[in-house]
This record gives sequence, C-alpha cells and structure tokens, in this order.
Amino acid sequence: MARPRLGTPRAGGDRQALSVLLAARRSAINASTEAQQQVFSMVIAAPEPIRARFRGQKLAAMLNTAASLRVHSSWDVETTSTVVALRTLARRAHAMLREARELQKAIVAIIRKWRPDLLEEFGVGPIVAATVLCAWSHPGRIHSEAAFAMLAGVAPIPANSGQVTTRYRLNRYGDRQLNNALHTVVQSRIQYQPATRDYVARRTAEGKTSREIKRCLARYVARDLYRLLESSPPRA
Repeated sequence: MARPRLGTPRAGGDRQALSVLLAARRSAINASTEAQQQVFSMVIAAPEPIRARFRGQKLAAMLNTAASLRVHSSWDVETTSTVVALRTLARRAHAMLREARELQKAIVAIIRKWRPDLLEEFGVGPIVAATVLCAWSHPGRIHSEAAFAMLAGVAPIPANSGQVTTRYRLNRYGDRQLNNALHTVVQSRIQYQPATRDYVARRTAEGKTSREIKRCLARYVARDLYRLLESSPPRA
C-alpha cells in the first residue's frame, strides 16, 4: 500500500491460456527428466546380463533400449523386476516428451495468432516468447522498461559501499522464469550472433567478468523486448 504505483492485474484470454499450457508442459518435462534419471540409475545397479545391453549407449539410446525390453520366464525375480521397472520408466519418459511436444504446438499456435513478431527476434523461441508474454500481459501494465527489467531480475544492483558505484551484482529477485527466459536468449546470442560475440570480446578486454557481461546483455534484451511489446500492436 505504500507504493506510489499500484500493481495492475494480469489479463486473461491468450495470456492465461499460455500460462496454463506452460505449466502443463513444465510438469511433463520435469516428469520425463525424473524418469530418465531413474532409468540411468537403475541401469548402473542392474544385473550384469541387463547392464550389458546398455553398455556404451547414450541416454537417448538407453531409453529406446529400455522401452523395448521383454521379460523372459527363465529370469529370477530381481532381473524380471528390474526389466519391468526400466521398461515402465522409459515408456513414461517417452510419453511425457510426446505430451510436452503437443503442448508446445498449442503454445506456438497462440503466439503466432497473438504476437508473431516476438518469434522473429534472435534467440526467442516459442517457450521464451510465451514466458515473456505471460509476464508482460498487456500494454500499460508495466510502466517502464526499468520496471520490466526489475520484474525479470536483470536490473543492476549497486555493489559498492562508497559514493561512486562502479560494480554491480546479480539480482536474485523478480520472476525467475522470466529471468531464465532472458538468459536463454543471451546464451543463444553469445553462441550464434556475431554482434553479441563482438560485444562480449570488447567487454572482456575492459575487465568485465562473464557474469557481469551476461547481466548487461540480459538487461539489453529486456529493454528490446519491452519496447517491442509496447510499441508493436498485436496482429489479429
């Protein structure tokens, strides 16, 4: 109540639709990841005849092998139970990945109808775009680009104790999903965009650390996305 500006509720409609789809997809991804980790752990402790079938395989190949395992009547109870568990977990991981892909298709359809211009930005994929739209919601809700950067947790926080501030620390507050989305864009641009790589080289020569450079880049990305969302009208 002491704030000079009161918060504006987020909108429903397309934004809420993206929010629930993102939540469902995140749950499916987490379930698949957990099942994959369990498969990997069980293979390590499996009886030698079963472990030998997975030797030298990467995780994706291990999942395919585990999903196609069959039980033989000559096996003991330990081997049979291990095979049943591996097959169940591998098929669960595959099912959750298929579910996540279906949910992502629904997310892409909404974004292309609402704000397809976001997908044209370098490093912005459908999940990043959906996360940004869920946080931004609608024009005018976030009153400035600085407020959007603070919401994303990429606004610089002074780290000096004197009168002259030359160092900043990372912001651990704000919407962490939005923060992760912006850093995903930063990582993509550092790896694939020549202009960003030149910027990193220049700032490194100035003595900046990798974390400081990424914080600056995330702040720039937040500024660009906010200006795009506030200035460009949504397409019908």
